[in-house]
Amino acid sequence: MKRNALISVKPKYVKEILDGKKKYEYRKRIFKENIDKVYIYSSSPQQRIVGYFEFCGYLSSIPRDIWEKTKDFSGISKEEYDKYFRNSNIAYAIIIKKFKIFDNAINPKEYFSKFNPPQSYIYLEGDIF
Repeated sequence: MKRNALISVKPKYVKEILDGKKKYEYRKRIFKENIDKVYIYSSSPQQRIVGYFEFCGYLSSIPRDIWEKTKDFSGISKEEYDKYFRNSNIAYAIIIKKFKIFDNAINPKEYFSKFNPPQSYIYLEGDIF
Protein backbone atom coordinates (compact mmCIF):
# COMPACT_ATOMS: atom_id res chain seq x y z
CA MET A 1 0.00 0.00 0.00
CA LYS A 2 1.34 3.40 -0.90
CA ARG A 3 1.44 6.10 1.67
CA ASN A 4 0.07 9.60 1.58
CA ALA A 5 1.56 12.80 2.95
CA LEU A 6 0.19 15.73 4.92
CA ILE A 7 1.74 19.17 4.47
CA SER A 8 1.03 22.45 6.24
CA VAL A 9 0.18 25.44 4.08
CA LYS A 10 -0.64 28.96 5.26
CA PRO A 11 -4.29 29.91 4.62
CA LYS A 12 -3.35 32.71 2.20
CA TYR A 13 -1.54 30.15 0.02
CA VAL A 14 -4.42 27.67 0.30
CA LYS A 15 -6.62 30.40 -1.19
CA GLU A 16 -4.13 30.83 -4.05
CA ILE A 17 -4.32 27.07 -4.71
CA LEU A 18 -8.13 27.17 -4.73
CA ASP A 19 -8.09 30.18 -7.07
CA GLY A 20 -5.78 28.32 -9.49
CA LYS A 21 -2.98 30.87 -9.04
CA LYS A 22 -0.68 28.49 -7.17
CA LYS A 23 0.19 25.27 -8.97
CA TYR A 24 3.45 24.61 -7.12
CA GLU A 25 4.08 24.14 -3.42
CA TYR A 26 7.64 24.97 -2.45
CA ARG A 27 9.62 22.88 0.01
CA LYS A 28 13.17 22.64 1.30
CA ARG A 29 12.74 18.89 1.78
CA ILE A 30 10.86 16.36 -0.32
CA PHE A 31 9.25 12.98 0.29
CA LYS A 32 11.61 10.05 0.52
CA GLU A 33 8.89 7.43 0.05
CA ASN A 34 6.39 6.79 -2.74
CA ILE A 35 3.12 8.53 -2.04
CA ASP A 36 -0.27 8.68 -3.75
CA LYS A 37 -1.86 11.83 -2.38
CA VAL A 38 -0.82 15.01 -0.66
CA TYR A 39 -3.30 16.30 1.92
CA ILE A 40 -3.22 19.97 2.78
CA TYR A 41 -3.51 21.21 6.33
CA SER A 42 -4.42 24.90 6.37
CA SER A 43 -2.49 26.28 9.32
CA SER A 44 -3.60 28.82 11.94
CA PRO A 45 -6.16 30.27 12.26
CA GLN A 46 -8.12 27.66 10.23
CA GLN A 47 -6.26 24.57 11.50
CA ARG A 48 -8.12 22.13 9.27
CA ILE A 49 -7.32 19.60 6.56
CA VAL A 50 -9.02 21.19 3.58
CA GLY A 51 -8.39 18.77 0.71
CA TYR A 52 -5.81 16.87 -1.28
CA PHE A 53 -4.28 16.38 -4.69
CA GLU A 54 -2.86 13.33 -6.44
CA PHE A 55 0.91 13.35 -6.22
CA CYS A 56 2.32 13.55 -9.74
CA GLY A 57 5.87 14.68 -9.06
CA TYR A 58 8.03 17.66 -8.34
CA LEU A 59 10.76 19.82 -9.79
CA SER A 60 14.13 20.22 -8.12
CA SER A 61 17.07 22.47 -8.83
CA ILE A 62 18.80 25.51 -7.44
CA PRO A 63 16.27 28.06 -6.15
CA ARG A 64 16.88 30.55 -9.00
CA ASP A 65 16.07 27.93 -11.66
CA ILE A 66 12.95 26.68 -9.87
CA TRP A 67 11.64 30.24 -9.59
CA GLU A 68 12.16 30.84 -13.32
CA LYS A 69 10.29 27.63 -14.20
CA THR A 70 7.39 28.13 -11.77
CA LYS A 71 6.96 31.86 -11.12
CA ASP A 72 3.84 32.27 -13.29
CA PHE A 73 1.94 29.87 -11.00
CA SER A 74 3.88 30.35 -7.77
CA GLY A 75 1.08 32.03 -5.82
CA ILE A 76 3.72 33.93 -3.85
CA SER A 77 5.89 36.98 -4.35
CA LYS A 78 9.54 36.78 -5.41
CA GLU A 79 10.46 38.36 -2.06
CA GLU A 80 8.62 35.63 -0.10
CA TYR A 81 10.22 32.95 -2.27
CA ASP A 82 13.72 34.37 -1.84
CA LYS A 83 13.24 34.69 1.91
CA TYR A 84 12.09 31.07 2.20
CA PHE A 85 15.03 29.69 0.21
CA ARG A 86 17.60 32.22 1.47
CA ASN A 87 20.13 29.68 2.78
CA SER A 88 19.15 26.72 0.59
CA ASN A 89 21.17 25.17 -2.21
CA ILE A 90 18.20 23.25 -3.59
CA ALA A 91 14.51 24.01 -3.99
CA TYR A 92 11.63 21.61 -4.56
CA ALA A 93 8.37 22.56 -6.26
CA ILE A 94 5.62 19.99 -5.77
CA ILE A 95 3.28 20.02 -8.75
CA ILE A 96 -0.35 20.61 -7.76
CA LYS A 97 -2.90 19.18 -10.20
CA LYS A 98 -6.59 18.51 -9.65
CA PHE A 99 -6.86 19.81 -6.10
CA LYS A 100 -9.95 18.33 -4.45
CA ILE A 101 -11.41 20.44 -1.68
CA PHE A 102 -13.45 18.74 1.03
CA ASP A 103 -17.05 19.88 1.47
CA ASN A 104 -16.31 20.07 5.19
CA ALA A 105 -12.76 20.76 6.30
CA ILE A 106 -11.49 18.12 8.72
CA ASN A 107 -10.33 18.80 12.26
CA PRO A 108 -7.19 16.63 12.49
CA LYS A 109 -7.65 16.25 16.25
CA GLU A 110 -10.69 14.06 15.49
CA TYR A 111 -8.37 11.57 13.73
CA PHE A 112 -5.07 11.90 15.56
CA SER A 113 -4.88 11.69 19.35
CA LYS A 114 -1.73 13.82 19.38
CA PHE A 115 -1.71 16.09 16.36
CA ASN A 116 1.13 18.48 15.72
CA PRO A 117 1.08 20.34 12.41
CA PRO A 118 3.97 19.12 10.25
CA GLN A 119 6.92 21.46 9.81
CA SER A 120 7.65 19.94 6.43
CA TYR A 121 5.44 16.86 5.99
CA ILE A 122 4.28 13.73 7.71
CA TYR A 123 3.32 10.40 6.21
CA LEU A 124 -0.18 8.96 6.48
CA GLU A 125 -1.05 5.29 6.09
CA GLY A 126 -3.59 4.88 3.29
CA ASP A 127 -6.73 6.93 2.75
CA ILE A 128 -7.86 7.74 6.23
CA PHE A 129 -10.10 10.63 5.17
